[in-house]
Amino acid sequence: MPAFTFEKISPPVRLAPAATPPKKPRGLISQMIDRISERRARRALQAERAMRRDDKSAE
Repeated sequence: MPAFTFEKISPPVRLAPAATPPKKPRGLISQMIDRISERRARRALQAERAMRRDDKSAE
């Protein structure tokens, strides 16, 4: 029989959250794509609303 045993000691609990890496600023190309897609979405929404108005007036 062993005369001694080892006790596992857990590491101390961190109270502060883990440091998150700083966010990189978005690139120029990403910003341009966002602008273009936003305009396209707005145009599509306007076209859809116009089609609904036309459908209602035809009935």
